[in-house]
Amino acid sequence: MSKRVLLTTTSFQDTPGTHQDLLNSQDWEVIRARGPLSEAEMLDLSGDFDAFLCGDDSITQAVIDKSLPRLQIISKYGIGLDKINVDYATKKGLPVLFTPGVNHTTVAEHTFGLLLGITKDIQSNAVAVQNGEWVAGWKKPVGNEIMGKTIGILGLGRIGKEVAIRARAFGMSIIAFDPYFDDSFASENGVKRCSSMNEVLNNSDVVSLHCFLNDETEDMINAAKIAEMRDQVIVLNCARGELVNTKDMADALKSGKVGGYGADVLDAEPPAPGHVLIGAPNCIITSHIGSRTHESVQRQANRCLNNAINFFSGAEDVLCANGVL
Repeated sequence: MSKRVLLTTTSFQDTPGTHQDLLNSQDWEVIRARGPLSEAEMLDLSGDFDAFLCGDDSITQAVIDKSLPRLQIISKYGIGLDKINVDYATKKGLPVLFTPGVNHTTVAEHTFGLLLGITKDIQSNAVAVQNGEWVAGWKKPVGNEIMGKTIGILGLGRIGKEVAIRARAFGMSIIAFDPYFDDSFASENGVKRCSSMNEVLNNSDVVSLHCFLNDETEDMINAAKIAEMRDQVIVLNCARGELVNTKDMADALKSGKVGGYGADVLDAEPPAPGHVLIGAPNCIITSHIGSRTHESVQRQANRCLNNAINFFSGAEDVLCANGVL
């Protein structure tokens, strides 16, 4: 019997590559939707699928309950599992598969794109030039170098490490905090170990967030923490929007305490009209495209697909996040 699969991730669907050939070679009935889907949207669709090939869709207890007993796997395209009720899936014996190690290079590059965009005032300057403002006598913006500045990395996992490697190439000083700190990597790449998040915040010109979202990290960058940071600090967020208190960040940008906020993620995606960070001063927001490159999409999509293919065929090469196999 053919497997019935729900595919929701848009970068998978929109990007040509070898993953499309691999998907088409399977004897599956593929139903496509354009995520990320809300709980209500998932509930409308759920109930008659063998697998979810999903992005950041809301897979709650209610969605899982409606999807069982037919649903055999949740195959996540990516590594962030905060939108999936993993504990409940585990309780129900439902494997949650994921794709670690496929997008760290791309996300690190995007992080530096945001940093350079802010320090060199690239976004507003490019828009001004397009609008015909580059005329004789125009007062051009003056940017800042990043060489010699201190970047503080919160979360020294795969992506955080790639950010550190690039920061070193730019001549930056690097400090970092991670509960599972890799001393060997730090020694080889000139990263100073900090004993706490606060130590990083207090001593950085640039703070780059590369943490998973959970109860401890939600709103970790808030008014109280911002007050402890250096004046004109730049904050970069290519992890999860909910790590940062949106209102507090907007207020800090308006007051000038924070010199720039570069983010590829928001607390609500897509943002509702009037979102306080859209149009905030010295703020660059991109539409969650940090891992959306031709190279990275193919790696993620093929890993997501191979997890599902191997699971259904009984092969061992399956990356499972919750140990249910």
